[in-house]
Formats: sequence, structure tokens, C-alpha cells
Amino acid sequence: MNDCCAPKAKEPRRYDLAVVGAGSAGFSAAITAAEQGAHVALIGSGAIGGTCVNIGCVPSKALIRAAETLHNARAAARFAGVSAHAEIHDWRSTVRQKNELVAGLRQAKYADLLPAYNNIIYHEGPAKLVAAGVDVGGARLSAERIIIATGARPGVPTIAGIESVPCLTSTTALELEELPSSLIVIGGGYIGAELAQMFARAGVRVTLVCRSRLLPEAEPEISAALTGYFADEGVEVVSGVAYRSICKTEAGVALSLVHDGREAIIEADKVLNAAGRTPNTEDLGLAELAVTQTPKGAIVVDDRMRTSRPGIYAAGDVTGRDEFVYMAAYGAKLAARNALNGDSLAYDNSAMPAIVFTDPQVASVGYTERAARAAGHKTRVSTIPLDQVPRALAARDTRGLIKLVADADSDKLLGAHILAPEGADSIQTAAMAIRSGLTVRDVAETIFPYLTTVEGLKLAALAFDKEVSKLSCCAG
Repeated sequence: MNDCCAPKAKEPRRYDLAVVGAGSAGFSAAITAAEQGAHVALIGSGAIGGTCVNIGCVPSKALIRAAETLHNARAAARFAGVSAHAEIHDWRSTVRQKNELVAGLRQAKYADLLPAYNNIIYHEGPAKLVAAGVDVGGARLSAERIIIATGARPGVPTIAGIESVPCLTSTTALELEELPSSLIVIGGGYIGAELAQMFARAGVRVTLVCRSRLLPEAEPEISAALTGYFADEGVEVVSGVAYRSICKTEAGVALSLVHDGREAIIEADKVLNAAGRTPNTEDLGLAELAVTQTPKGAIVVDDRMRTSRPGIYAAGDVTGRDEFVYMAAYGAKLAARNALNGDSLAYDNSAMPAIVFTDPQVASVGYTERAARAAGHKTRVSTIPLDQVPRALAARDTRGLIKLVADADSDKLLGAHILAPEGADSIQTAAMAIRSGLTVRDVAETIFPYLTTVEGLKLAALAFDKEVSKLSCCAG
């Protein structure tokens, strides 16, 4: 155990709250409770900091950005008179630099925080919930309330033979110090999409396969457009497949599937499993305490973050919903406040922004058109291509679109969906508009800075009632 994480003197015999899991959600819950004066037991097993800093957001985005510089150099010729060159000459160094970033953030944002909170005691070891407390490595911790924040890990798709194939995961793929020549990516969600493009830009021949379509939760227009952009970069997307089997070969792996009614075999050096995640709930003793779980193992919680067992709460990826680090931290903060103060706060994801760090980036908030209709809304929709946004024209990169969904009766903005190279930094404006209950007209009449991607939201709002191609710059 590191000195920074060692139990402090005068450890209380009982805790007001025990938090199982020392990732983003766990730390959020523990700090929130400590700031209210509660004595907290924070229980971790494995690397402190959890998924995001160690094996998820931080390392993946660092390598995605590195690969993006290669693409930008190749695309420089879109500007007349400009040429550029970039290449990977030592991927091992790139990965090790990423590891240094991870180690630094893990220390600064997690381990080094513990000494600042005298009423948080860190315990290392596997945890099992028991009546009125938690067992940690054989030691009993007594706690009045418990929050489970143990996160999730890569799941295993149901494909015959997959147990005998050395699949890469989103964790191990980011640790590769030598790039394969070819790669099969199984799964068309955000992890599969991001890593497929990253490896392709690094020079790997990539085939992405998925049961549905690329980014099945996104608007269909965005999915279709991004599939085309992937093809332009050499990433083959094979969607709507039924898996048959997978096996090792002398050269690597072979995946057998059915696509468009025909059987096919795809071969590559390596395969990356990005087909979903599994909550970390094994060995917690949930069944003995009658804590209800979904068929996939996620812990069921209500809008107050309460499980079916009084006094036990859960937050983050272990609940199987809204698997974003900021939503894990948000849910854990609510859980801590509710556990200590009477369950008065409700979880609200109605204005939750979601980002996929492909290029172009996919950013969304609120309802999709289909979801809005399913919720009973009569909808109006506005969609503009990025060639109507001056920023994209100036950047000579018009890949993408912006789609807004509004309630036809009230004119309130219900959803915003952006596919753009700088889309991630624009979606928060739409999130705040939805949270504030603004109408499409409110957005259209708001002053936006010229030559920005976020100005596209204003143009899309105007496009509900106007032909924006006939407007002058900054008109409307």
C-alpha cells in the first residue's frame, strides 16, 4: 500500500458511509460525503482511479489525438500551396508518453487527494457486502450506508470459439507497443468507432464489424455519414452481421459471419473486442443481500440511486446506464447526498451531453427524432449540412451535419446532434438551452460568434423556417 493511501491515525470504528470502488464515481461519493462531515471508508481494489484515468478516457484520447496529427498532415493539401508530412517512427514512445500522462493524473487527481480529507480512510482489497457493513480482505468495516461504485469491464460477445482467441480489449489495445498490420474490430459503438479510426490512421488495415450499424444510438443520418467518412480513410464497416465463429489461424484470426444473406470470412493479424461492457458485481455478495440486478448483472437503482436493499446505493457504470465518467461522478454525488440527507435528490439525465471522439466528432444531447416521437412528442426537425456553416468552409472541411429536434407545439428544443470536426466543444450550448427550456426561436435569436462551429446551432435553428443558404453572413 502506498504511504499516501495508508489508513490514518485514530481511524473510527464505525463509518457513516462506505464507498466500494475507488474510481471517478467512488471518489466523487467519498469527497461529497467528507465535505458534509461524514466519516467515510473508501474501498479500492487494483489501480486507484478506476477506468477513466487508467484505461479509458485519458489514454484513449491521448492516442486518438496522436493519430489525428497524422491525418491532419495528410489532409493539409486541401489548402492551396500547403503540404505537410507526418509519420510514426516509434509507436512505443507514443504509448509510453501516454502511460506517463496516465500515471501523473492518477497520482495528482486520486492518490494525492486522499491526505486532504482527514475523514476519508482508504482501504485496499476485495470487498464483500455483509449485513451492516463491508468485509475487506477479512476485516469488517461497519457502515450505516453503502455506495457501490465498482464500474465495469469489457464484455465478451456471444461468438463461438471466442474463448480460445486472444482478443484485444479497449484496455490491452491501448497498451500495444507494436502496431499490427491488420485488425478486426468487433462492435460499432463509441469504443469500437474511436479505436477503429485511431488504428487506421496509425497505418493499420481495419475492418469494423457490428450486428446493427455504426453508432446505433446516434441519428441515422450521422451514422450513415460517418460510415462514409470511415470508408474514405480506408476503414471498412461491415454492419448488420450475424456472427458464426472465430478462431486462431497461422497468420492471426479468422471471423466467420453472415452479411447480406451470404457467409463470409474476415481475416486479420489481431481482433479487438469492443462489443460492450460488463458490470463488476461478482463476489460482492449482492444475492445474499437481495440486491436486484439486471440479467446482464447491472445493479438496478431508482432515480434516487437506491438499490432494492435499504441503505445500499449504487452509481456509475455498475448500474449499466449513462456510461460516461461525468455521469458516474454526478450519480455518485447524488447517492452520497441522498444517503446522508434523506433521499431528496433525483437523477436527471435529460440534458446529458454525449461525445464520440471520432473525426468528425459526434456530439449529442436530448432526444433523437425517433425517441422524441416515442415519448409522445409531435416533432419538427431541422438538418443542415456543414457546408452551410462558414467555419467549415474556411477550414475547408465540410464533413458533417447538424440536426435539431423540436416539439412542434411548444417550439421547445428537445435534442441536438452534431457531426463536425469541432462538434464536441459546441454541444454544451445546446445542453444548456435544453436544460433552460429554450425554444428554437430563442436559439435562433441568440447572438453567436461568427466563424465558429457552434454558430451552426443558430443556423440550424433558423433553418426550421428559413433557407439559410440565402442568408448573408451573420444574417438572421
